[in-house]
Amino acid sequence: MEAPLYPDFPPHSSTPRGGQPAFWVGPRYLAGDDGALYDVVADTLAGLGWTSLTIVRGRHEPDEAPEDRQVLRSTVLHISPDALRWAQWGLADEPFVLGELPISWQVSARAEVSSPLAQWSAYFTRDVPGEAVVDFLVALDASEQPAVPLAGSELVLDAVDAHGWFRDSDQPLAAATDPTFTTHISLGEVPPLIQDSDPRVLAAEYDETGPAGWQAWAEPALGAPWLWAASFAASVPHDLVAAFAASLSSTAPVLRRVLPEATQERLLRAPAI
Repeated sequence: MEAPLYPDFPPHSSTPRGGQPAFWVGPRYLAGDDGALYDVVADTLAGLGWTSLTIVRGRHEPDEAPEDRQVLRSTVLHISPDALRWAQWGLADEPFVLGELPISWQVSARAEVSSPLAQWSAYFTRDVPGEAVVDFLVALDASEQPAVPLAGSELVLDAVDAHGWFRDSDQPLAAATDPTFTTHISLGEVPPLIQDSDPRVLAAEYDETGPAGWQAWAEPALGAPWLWAASFAASVPHDLVAAFAASLSSTAPVLRRVLPEATQERLLRAPAI
């Protein structure tokens, strides 16, 4: 998938988003989020019956007009009906980053409502395909025990194997890459500040290695800035990560109006009529 099906059609348009031409594009993992990652996920959560709350943190000076208030952080929190799982959208003034990209969605779950802390969290930057985040959340919503692992790690690699991804020759049980060698998924050491209730995570700084978690990312060209990144704490159940991986690696085309500049030449695309 190295060239567009219709190169004469521009991947971007100066017309408003609603008037931009739509394309069916692939591969999904290089198609970006269409500039609508919040809307796609929030609409899905609303359909599942999750409640949303908006939290605004800012600075307000005396006698300052409301429209002049400086907003430093605006967060939208979506909570499942049983309050065992939640998803938070927020782009802060000092964002938490993965691969030098700011986190947009943070998804968490706990075993009991009485527990004030999340059992685990998963993180997604912008340009993660919305379909993959949605499928992860749908699987999370359907799980009766969202904080309990129900399957082994091989389930994740089996999911991408089924869509033609290649196992890493050095780590066949822990890593895989797509056929274009731009997108990767790997089980290993998690980045700093990833929230996890496993006590071994807290002790990892004293050990050589801590519990392993899944990471996924797209690097359009060797050494180029990442297009997107996703990180899963070590305690995220493998079956949920597998739902994300299966959706991410799916060969089914996705509908897009806005294509990432970094990958537009790698995408197959056909006008959506």
